[in-house]
Amino acid sequence: MSYEDLEARLAERTKQALLGGGQAAIDKQHERGKWTARERIDAFLDAGTFREMDRFVTHDCADFGMDKKKVYGDGVVTGYGRVDGRLVYLYAQDFTVFGGSLSGAYAKKICKIMDMAVRNGAPVIGLNDSGGARIQEGVKSLGGYADIFLRNVQASGVVPQLTAILGPCAGGAVYSPAITDFICMVAKTSFMFVTGPDVIKTVTHESVTKEELGGADTHCGISGVAQFSVPDEAAALALLRELLSYLPSNNMEEAPRRDSADPVDRLAESLDSLVPENPNKPYDVTDLIKAVADEGAFLEVASQYAGNVVVGFLRLGGRSVGVIANQPAHLAGVLDVNSSTKAARFVRFCDAFNIPLWVIEDVPGFLPGVEQEHGGIIKHGAKLLYAFAEATVPKITLITRKAYGGAYCVMNSKHIGADLNFAWPTAEIAVMGADGAVSIIFRRELAAAEDQESKREELVAAYKDKFANPYRAAELGYVDEILRPRDTRHRLIEAFDSLQNKRASNPPKKHGNIPL
Repeated sequence: MSYEDLEARLAERTKQALLGGGQAAIDKQHERGKWTARERIDAFLDAGTFREMDRFVTHDCADFGMDKKKVYGDGVVTGYGRVDGRLVYLYAQDFTVFGGSLSGAYAKKICKIMDMAVRNGAPVIGLNDSGGARIQEGVKSLGGYADIFLRNVQASGVVPQLTAILGPCAGGAVYSPAITDFICMVAKTSFMFVTGPDVIKTVTHESVTKEELGGADTHCGISGVAQFSVPDEAAALALLRELLSYLPSNNMEEAPRRDSADPVDRLAESLDSLVPENPNKPYDVTDLIKAVADEGAFLEVASQYAGNVVVGFLRLGGRSVGVIANQPAHLAGVLDVNSSTKAARFVRFCDAFNIPLWVIEDVPGFLPGVEQEHGGIIKHGAKLLYAFAEATVPKITLITRKAYGGAYCVMNSKHIGADLNFAWPTAEIAVMGADGAVSIIFRRELAAAEDQESKREELVAAYKDKFANPYRAAELGYVDEILRPRDTRHRLIEAFDSLQNKRASNPPKKHGNIPL
């Protein structure tokens, strides 16, 4: 056979592989408002950088007539490429081939690129759009999922793992995304659930739609399974690119730094009036974050879930920083079951990948109530405590207003390992608010007073003067510096610069036993 014939054979097989399930299946995918696997890869990676692997792999199943139904690639496109010039490995499930269902051969393709990503220290990106396990292969497809799950766990904390859910993701397939670091879902076209509406109807007699059960709004706002909801696939892929810009390629590297035209010594004068004079009046903590961040850019994570805590990424002097902030504009910024878990997971991610932490504290305490106690607020609050205490990256806390009770300790206090603690003059650091403290400490005096209201006002004022300020904590060394709010940006940048060579480690152990 001549070289020309060999080249023609390669060209013909490549053409077949690039068509996936065929033009008719591609047209159906477009009719659903969805891109194909290869269109998604082209939109995600830097132009011309994709190098496909295992293009001609096919399944080896001979049952149910499958030996007559073989398609090159077998339902998943795998390979590597570049995002902003940085290496990434990725797989894109191809719904045009057997509904994107996973076979043994398909799983091996994914496992291969995951192994390569770990060996070469590069992120893994999953673009999911699959009907689940390929039923014709039985346990072989289930074993393929388990092989992937094992690699997800082994890669966790070693290389970033990002997932975009761009169609269905059901049954055992959901556990691979669940182990990854961040999940982005597309509104109205993606969904995740372990058991679908039909099974639920049969077993529990509950009627629910796919969207209600496992759509983007459900998982971003109710379950907390996913962190980002976007309107379309273009937005999903753009978001993953933006997210990668804040992250290192692996756990041995620092996050990439970017040049910024925003002056390091810029004063944020709007912050001087951010905290209201009335201590019970809310304000939006994201105004503080954006006022301090380079160019005001802030990528919030899980914005629809547990809004009483805000987490996300920003840059300070070009350096990536993870922020965890109580949000006074939602439930007064209290810590509860969901916000504690949300913040703890984010802290552990940042610590795994050498991203410094900035904690903004304005917390009146933990949310009281039977539901919270029965829901395990003790255990879930302990997760956040554990995460901060375990983290060895640079950690800086800024107390803007309330720092009460056990929540003061949990929110990265000096006592659990914060490197530097700053406070604004408006900070109130105490066991509890003045009204509650006076009611307990001076119960007898109040009961004996002729004018109880006047006496209460006098005692509350005295308590505030002594405790509802940052100076007692500063006297004890629990607060390192009291800042003018306008100086916050440049003091934080200087502080993180001073901590960039920090060396800290935890006692040798296999791993701790975080309260799950």
